[in-house]
Amino acid sequence: MNDYDALRDYLKKQTLPEFVLTFEQIEEIIDAALPRAAHRASWWDSLRSPQEKMPQREACLEGGYVATRQADGSSVKFRKIARDSRRASERDRF
Repeated sequence: MNDYDALRDYLKKQTLPEFVLTFEQIEEIIDAALPRAAHRASWWDSLRSPQEKMPQREACLEGGYVATRQADGSSVKFRKIARDSRRASERDRF
């Protein structure tokens, strides 16, 4: 179990096509403080450098969402992945 399993599980339960969570809300979900690096947009970007495996990105993808840090620097938008593209990205990982 990694620090972001709780985020993955939270995302799997969501039904909205997209929604925003503040860093504070994410910290409540994972029951831990986010690292300083979380304030960088690239830390959240699920589609950037897909070969670079990062636990927070993997949790989002496994939860069925791509994440994008918002311009306010303190929240993240989660957008649901279309089923077919999620299957394709899972195939590509193996």
